Amino acid sequence: MMMKVVEITKFGGPEVLCLVQRPVPVPGIGELLIRVSASGINRPDVLQRMGHYPVPAGVTDIPGLEVAGVIEQGDPVELELAGFKLGDRVCALVAGGGYAQYCVAPIEQCLPTPVGLSDIDAASLPETFFTVWSNLFDRVHLQSGETLLIQGGSSGIGVTAIQLAKALGVRVLVTAGTDEKCAACLALGADAAINYKVHDFEAEVMRLTQGQGVDVILDMVAGSYVAKEVQCLREDGRLVIIAVQGGMQCEINAGLVLRRRLTVTGSTLRPRSIAFKAAIAQACWKTVWPLLETGKIRPVIHSVFEAAQASQAHALMQSNLHVGKIVLTWE
Repeated sequence: MMMKVVEITKFGGPEVLCLVQRPVPVPGIGELLIRVSASGINRPDVLQRMGHYPVPAGVTDIPGLEVAGVIEQGDPVELELAGFKLGDRVCALVAGGGYAQYCVAPIEQCLPTPVGLSDIDAASLPETFFTVWSNLFDRVHLQSGETLLIQGGSSGIGVTAIQLAKALGVRVLVTAGTDEKCAACLALGADAAINYKVHDFEAEVMRLTQGQGVDVILDMVAGSYVAKEVQCLREDGRLVIIAVQGGMQCEINAGLVLRRRLTVTGSTLRPRSIAFKAAIAQACWKTVWPLLETGKIRPVIHSVFEAAQASQAHALMQSNLHVGKIVLTWE
């Protein structure tokens, strides 16, 4: 049995993405086969297409880290133990293979589609919510009453972090590159938004916190930002780096790290174990899914493209003109 997939024909620009036919994958032990309705697009997909994000060993070369659809195939005992049955609507975090009509996913990385959400909505959830939860709440233990700075508040990660942090009692400051994006972040609940192309974010953060600085920074830029971010942290502050769009090299004031007892950390989710991701899935199911089902937080979908338009979707992602998520749909 064959299926349509989006293939990276060679490393390069968005035009290298092509819709082709491949065999439907076969689920192994502990896996489900999902008939995909929608696939989320993420920055790592763009990096993989450009040849800057090697696929982990044993993972398909088909891009795509999150999907939503229905369970097509799975071991009956494993399904029952996980609380699923054939035909259930689910969304899943995967290490690859999401840009396809069918996708294999570890059952422990699958979650029921939140009540009231479409498959397009659900496909926008796993990568960003797993990433935000893992880094902000598991890794640096962001607490109610603290202040968070999000670099890139209008990104898929950013709009997720704004809503989730606000729902859990955190004060949120963000940066964004246009006044329109800043306004979108404020509409999602951010307490303040800084246009980094107009204002120096370090000076604005210190002004907004009366010179105290913030407790936590979620950084997708790195590079030259890190030195300024260290200056923005208050005592016992934590900086967590999840991408390096601004470069991998940086210099910091190590003396400030010592005096303020700062933590500088980071992580990538894709190569982590199924058990690690399963723990995040359970935490999200317990804490985040009820917030989605009651509407306290919501998916933010900027654009939806048909799978054959994957190159246009990637071009939009690279333009940085979007606010929130970009999603592919399958017939």
